[in-house]
This record gives sequence, C-alpha cells and structure tokens, in this order.
Amino acid sequence: MSPPEEEHPPPRASPTTVAREWTRIGVTGFGGPPAHIALLRKLVVDREGWMDHHAFEDANAACSLLPGPSSTQLAIFCAYRVAGWPGAIVGGLGFVVPAVAMILALSLVFLAGSPPDWIRGAGAGAGAAVAAVAVRAGGDLLRPSWERARREGGSRLRWAAYGLAGGVAAATIGPWLVLVLLGCGALELLIRRATGEGAAALLAPLALLRPGAPSGLPRPLAVLAGGLRDATLPAAIIATGSVGDLVWTALKVGGLSFGGGFVIVPLMQGDAVHAYHWMSNSEFLNAVALGQVTPGPVVATVAAVGYGAYGIGGGLLAALVAFLPSFSFILLGGGRFERLRGNPFARAFLAGAGPAAIGAILGSAIPLAGALSCAWQYALLAAAAVALLALHRGVVPVLLAAGAIGAIVALAGGPLP
Repeated sequence: MSPPEEEHPPPRASPTTVAREWTRIGVTGFGGPPAHIALLRKLVVDREGWMDHHAFEDANAACSLLPGPSSTQLAIFCAYRVAGWPGAIVGGLGFVVPAVAMILALSLVFLAGSPPDWIRGAGAGAGAAVAAVAVRAGGDLLRPSWERARREGGSRLRWAAYGLAGGVAAATIGPWLVLVLLGCGALELLIRRATGEGAAALLAPLALLRPGAPSGLPRPLAVLAGGLRDATLPAAIIATGSVGDLVWTALKVGGLSFGGGFVIVPLMQGDAVHAYHWMSNSEFLNAVALGQVTPGPVVATVAAVGYGAYGIGGGLLAALVAFLPSFSFILLGGGRFERLRGNPFARAFLAGAGPAAIGAILGSAIPLAGALSCAWQYALLAAAAVALLALHRGVVPVLLAAGAIGAIVALAGGPLP
C-alpha cells in the first residue's frame, strides 16, 4: 500500500540540479561518512533549505538503523526528498559512480599483473597503515554507541558482549561474520521482547523469516525482512558458481553489514583472500587503501575486490549488487522511511548488531596487521598508529604519506611483499 500523500513532499529541485550537486559531493567527499553527512547537511539544510534540521537529523538516525552504507542511504534519501524518485536515482548514482570509477581506474594500476616496483611499494606502504585506520574507525564509534546504550536503558554488559563477539568473529571467522552480526541483533531483539511482553513474544521476531513481513513494520524493514529470508539460505544454494560467490560477497557487503563503512573489511577479506583466493593479502590491503583515499562511500571498495576476481566486469557487477539494497530501501520505502527511527524492532535489533559491528571493525585490525610481510611495513604501521590515534591526523593524508614512503622504499631497493 502506498503511504499517504502528505508523506511524499512535492519535489523542490529538478533531477538535473540533484545530479549536479550530488555528483559534486561524490567527487569531493573525502573523509568517509562524517564528511558525507556534513556536506549533505550543508547543501540541503544550510544552503538550499530543502530540508529543516529536524528532518535531516531524523533521516540520518533512520539510516543508521539500516544495514549497509548509511551515508549512501542518507544521500539517496535526501535526493528523494527534494526531487522524488527520479532525484533518488540520479542523486544516488552521482554520489556512488565517481567512487566506483576511481577505484576501478586505480585497480588497473595497483592490481595489474606486473605493476612497476614503485607502484607496488606505494600500495604496500598505504596497505601497511590500514590496520591503524581500522582501529581509528572503530574507536570513533565506541563512545557514541556506549552513550546510546546508556541513554536508551540498554544493558552495558550485553553491549560489551556483543562487541567482543564481533571482534572475535572478525579476527577469526571473517567470511561468517555476517551471521554473528545478525545473531547479536536477533538476540537483543529476543531479550527485549521477552522482557517487555512475556515469553510468547519470543516467537514474534521469527515473523521476519516468513513470507510477508509483519504489518506493523515500516516498508523498508519489511523489504529487508524478505531479503534476509532469502539471503540467509545456505551460500551453496545462492552461489552456484564463481560469479555467484562474488554476488554473495557483494550482497553481504551492501545489504547485510550493519555498521557500514569499515565493517565490510573483514567480510571482504575472508571471502576475497581466504575463501575464494581472488586476491593475495597484499593486494587486498592495496584495495582497502584505495577505498580510503578516494572520495565517496567506503563500500565502493568492493569494486576492487570484483576487479581482482573478474576484471572490470567483476568490479561493475560487485558494485551494482552492493549498492542495489541502498537504492531499494529508499525507493520502496518512500515516505515511510523516517518512521524507521521510532520502530522498536529496528532499534532493538541495532542495539545488538551495532556494538557487534564496532567490535568487528576493531577486530579486523588483527588479520589486516597479520597480512603484512616486510619489517618496514610494521614500522610504518606503528608510525601510522601514532599519527592517527595519538596525533589525530586525517586518514587520507596518513595513507598518502604511507604510500609515498613505500614508493621511496621500493625505489631504494627495499624488499616488497
């Protein structure tokens, strides 16, 4: 059923305007989700007045309750609000496509069969700093998540347990991390339902796995419920071939990774390096570094993984699958999207999956550091950790500096991975 007409604000900008402005953000949005959110707010609230600050904050909070890249979903939703569904499509593509194109272009250079030594050194240097970037990314999320648990009356003991579970899973069973994230969310939902409404409520969350989501859920969560029902089938059923494996990996990255951003790293590393051997450890570190130094959403990194598996075609396919859920949530949810923020199912689920995702980001630093093979890379990792964690330098400048040092090492005849 379509939402009431008043929930669909009349378009306020042309699709051409949206395409221009959202592409500008996609090209200049260095710095990850915080930079994307700041640029979107400056555009739609401060400069153009297309949304008031309350509507923007509600939309941002609702995006954080969905799996996948929250800043991408926020960009698509803001475009939907100001230009309807045509704006959502052109705005979302403007935000996403530049990053995908840049990563594929850089993959041609850094992930080619035999790149020059100085390029290999630059990749090895930037890759050496990636583990420190993971710790920085997870650390930035710790305090807000802890405060949210306190503010909403959640159990801090369970919060810590979920975080620990996510960290251990990321460090040990990367390909199956998505099951831990889903399990932590489902467990918290079960606990809250049982505590608040009795033992009979324990069966309510199982409705998410049957055809037709509960009528009380907002449309985006209903769509997600149907997707989870299918996506939790054994991977062997979904991925009947090698291309299917890539599709499954991209789906986990874009549609089942609660926390977005860096939480996709252990998911991708487990599949790309250990399960399917599309890339070596050093190539994967290069891919993650490329995703960090380019503008736009971090999830675009999956394009480099797809390139490592099947070249340009694989990169395009992986990007399409990874970003399709974000477009689907907004286009199918429409005017009911903002109601997600107040939905108790979604909030309870995120109270479990969110801390697990943060733990996974921190835990991913262990296999990332373990992928290093040269002594000078460990020294560079230590220097990057000091710059990022103690001196609070920006991620992009630190990665570029590490890449430059790696290129110098290579030119000087130093060992390369």
